[in-house]
Amino acid sequence: MCGIIGYIGGRKPVPILLDGLRRLEYRGYDSAGIAVVDELNNLTVRRASGKLHHLEEAVRLNPVDGWYGIGHTRWATHGRPSEENAHPHRDSKGDIVVVHNGIVENYLELKQELDQAGHRFVTETDTEIIPHLIEERFSGDLEEAVRSAARELRGVFAFAAISRRDPGKIVVVRNGPPAVIGLGEGEYFVASDVPAILAHTRDVFFLQDGDVAVLTREGVRLTDFAGQPIKRQMSRVLWDPIMAEKGGYKHFMLKEIYEQPRAVRDTILGRVGQETGRVFLDEMEIAREAFARFSSVRVVACGTSWHAALAGKFMIERLARMPVEVDYGSEFRYRDPILGPDTLTVLISQSGETADTLAAQREAKQKGSPTLAICNVMGSMLSREASGTLLTHAGPEIGVASTKAFTSQLTALFVIAMYLGQVRGRLSQADSLALAQELLHVPALLEQVLSDSTIYEELARELLKATDFLYLGRGIHYPIALEGALKMKEISYIHAEGYPAGEMKHGPNALIDESLPTVVIATHDPRDEGSQLRYEKTLSNIQEVKARGGKVIAVATEGSQQVAATADHTIMVPATPELLLPILEVVPLQLLAYHTAVRRGCDVDQPRNLAKSVTVE
Repeated sequence: MCGIIGYIGGRKPVPILLDGLRRLEYRGYDSAGIAVVDELNNLTVRRASGKLHHLEEAVRLNPVDGWYGIGHTRWATHGRPSEENAHPHRDSKGDIVVVHNGIVENYLELKQELDQAGHRFVTETDTEIIPHLIEERFSGDLEEAVRSAARELRGVFAFAAISRRDPGKIVVVRNGPPAVIGLGEGEYFVASDVPAILAHTRDVFFLQDGDVAVLTREGVRLTDFAGQPIKRQMSRVLWDPIMAEKGGYKHFMLKEIYEQPRAVRDTILGRVGQETGRVFLDEMEIAREAFARFSSVRVVACGTSWHAALAGKFMIERLARMPVEVDYGSEFRYRDPILGPDTLTVLISQSGETADTLAAQREAKQKGSPTLAICNVMGSMLSREASGTLLTHAGPEIGVASTKAFTSQLTALFVIAMYLGQVRGRLSQADSLALAQELLHVPALLEQVLSDSTIYEELARELLKATDFLYLGRGIHYPIALEGALKMKEISYIHAEGYPAGEMKHGPNALIDESLPTVVIATHDPRDEGSQLRYEKTLSNIQEVKARGGKVIAVATEGSQQVAATADHTIMVPATPELLLPILEVVPLQLLAYHTAVRRGCDVDQPRNLAKSVTVE
């Protein structure tokens, strides 16, 4: 959500701060600001509402310089988007400034106490109480005042503070939202996410909840909230900085759609034996024998990752013959779920920092369930707290609407399903080898799907004025219908709804007319009896829509002549086993949403009101 950047070292900070904020734009924001301290210990703040170029213009018109500083992109939770509510926020004397990500749940209570102590507030935000609270506790040592203030805050928060009364340091706190520290040569960085500092360093470590970091030109010092020294292990980020740029594509989202063959290939790499079909999950801290003892699986996720979880349910139940339940992360802990040591809880998050998913993980652990994380960020909180982690290797995903992270998650879930099937004796060596060979061929099939985009551009011209879309699918294809609808509504702002095709007669048929485009997932594997039966039923659904004057856009398997003869538009994907089809069939839905949104003039990479990483509930 909100983005934080900070720098201290031998270079001028303003260009580094503005560049870092630019690299955090993908998180979503409505205002931005920076604060710097100069050699005379003057503290200067520049803020602006709206996009980052407004802040850049403010800095150009009123230049600011210094030797260290902090910056922020804000996504409003408390207080409307405005320059006044933009970060950094100051104390009443203007000596302390703070940039903050998260929610201070007891801010009204603290605000009342501080107001009675003579503090005067000028914004509508919960953040403003933090610099005032630090000021109230300040006695010459910023680090100690920050620790004292942090102990009084309730909620989830990460913030960075600087003060001209105790210059030469940036104090950083984490209690929920992510914070990463970058280590350079005589210079140090703090950020909400790795891409903000990747152009300057690849050596990082991630703060954990309850950590306080003090950055100076001499280095980084770590303590807990009580002031006790702690250590964190450094990681080396292998992402090439160029991976975080557009690479010649018009938008990050389009680039990331076309990176999916590579992302899927890298997620498989080293985990599936090409000659034996055996799955190797050597990074797991959960013993192979423990996997064999689990009697059920619980999968928890949010948003796009939840759709991957729904598809994963079909994969695991089919290959491992284990009962699987799927939960929304935002609902999981509020219903007192029944689980224990014999249940494996799988948690899925692109960032590994999704607040609801982290809360669900802690609930599962409290009930004794081993947890397995599927995420895209090494060292994230989800992976650090999990019993085992399966890292997807999608690389940095900048576009708010997830694409390559989703297909990588589907791939990881298929690998886990195969692994569970093998350790439980449910998947023979012959079947494992056949599935492995099909899986290893998927990246090439994805390249085939991506080879021609003209059909999506033509469809976008025809459909851009639609006000609603209906997406239909059966079985494992229903989650892909949900994902396709989500992509359309996320980036084009067209209302779209995903529905099980078999439920058409129970309500949705009432909506169908010539103005409602209906996207039908009509793929199938003719070698699979169940898949063939679902396909025949889906053909009937297409006929239902056509009989009511509806317009059908179908995604079908190559050679599906019945679909092509009935639908208004048909997009073909290559044949592959039923459980792998979702990885292929979601790509046309991503491209359809993308080209429709571009035609409508929407901000594809940063859709309104959305953030990349939802780090608060």
